[in-house]
Amino acid sequence: MVARHIKTAGLVANTTTSQKVSDIVKGVIDDIRANGDNAVRSYSEKFDKWSPPSFKLTEEQIQECISKVPAQTIADIKEAQKNVRTFAEAQRASIKDFEIEIQPGVFLGQRNNPIATAGAYIPGGRYPLLASAHMTILTAKVAGVKHVIACTPPIAGQVPNATVAAAHFAGADEIFLLGGTQAIAAMALGTESIKKVDFIAGPGNPFVAEAKRQLFGEIGIDLLAGPTEILIVADEHADPFTVATDLLSQAEHGPDSPPILITTSEDVGRQTIKYIDQILPNMPTAELAGTSWRDYGEVIVVDSLDEAYELADVYSSEHVQILTQNPREALEKMRNYGALFLGEKTCVSYGDKCIGTNHVLPTRKAGRYTGGLWVGKYLKTQTYQEVVDEKASGEIGRLCARCSRAENFEGHARSGDLRAHKYLQDAYSWIDEAKI
Repeated sequence: MVARHIKTAGLVANTTTSQKVSDIVKGVIDDIRANGDNAVRSYSEKFDKWSPPSFKLTEEQIQECISKVPAQTIADIKEAQKNVRTFAEAQRASIKDFEIEIQPGVFLGQRNNPIATAGAYIPGGRYPLLASAHMTILTAKVAGVKHVIACTPPIAGQVPNATVAAAHFAGADEIFLLGGTQAIAAMALGTESIKKVDFIAGPGNPFVAEAKRQLFGEIGIDLLAGPTEILIVADEHADPFTVATDLLSQAEHGPDSPPILITTSEDVGRQTIKYIDQILPNMPTAELAGTSWRDYGEVIVVDSLDEAYELADVYSSEHVQILTQNPREALEKMRNYGALFLGEKTCVSYGDKCIGTNHVLPTRKAGRYTGGLWVGKYLKTQTYQEVVDEKASGEIGRLCARCSRAENFEGHARSGDLRAHKYLQDAYSWIDEAKI
């Protein structure tokens, strides 16, 4: 495969967390572990200039927030959440409990039990990502999680009313105006006022991601999210203006969000570059989108779509958009991605905001080994076994004993011996000696 760059990235994407960020996060976690709410309040004051009498919103405060949100926004939140709920319910229906009798009298099964408590982090900062409420809270509720805590930061000292509304309509049991590392640590560790959760989901800045990484093991997490990524595979029939617009739609997330085009047409590639240069000057988020395009944008020309799909699998981008004559071909050709967006009539922004699939997706090539957030992340697939036939128990006991002694596990072997003794009357000296 010969791939030619007609635009290369100016910088290499950083895939590691800086030692400074790690040290700051560790200090915050250690302090909150030791000092609870007092430490949480201290860091909220320090990082967000936010110290209300209570971080938890009352029902009256939630309703006040909702009353300040335009009616059209409320309607849009509810429609987007309907789509997310419908897809999540279909996911849940696809996950089955089962029980099989693998031999007479021997039953094996699995149950899919929901996590008891979950935390949902809804980012604020540069953008109020209220759609993250749909993706984290609502998905947890469809899975059957009984108690979901939502944390979202204030934005420039103000309450993010639309985010609060989205969290409420998604089904959050408690909503806290609290952000950053202090929110993740408080949910993961528990404090005097914030219930400890079993699992945390949701995107965030490098400090949030690092807090999740350091606390993983004490709690479960969805995944470790890096900067937003978009990769478009385009053939000679693709509209370069659409390609340019859609690349920039994701580049505006931040200054380090890589927008990549792989195309079989050099003309499409060059026209895309031209249109990006024409769109950026009048784009309100041009500073961020332009920086990402300049520093991390790539345009690569390949000889065939098979080569394009193969190279796209190497990149394993978070969002992969297919602008070709037969976009569904990518379903068979590709394996590594966060989510696929097939054809010009859809786009990554649909997935980000409203179409129904989840927008919490793997980045930094994690699509090689995991998918994104979905109902299954909130479920524990747990197995069980029951043996009701005496002969079967004795025979499995004999097998277990032999397998265990092959590994020098004598204690394991004796559990098998005992069943063979009880149900098949096998004799064992260690049993006779122990019962004297």
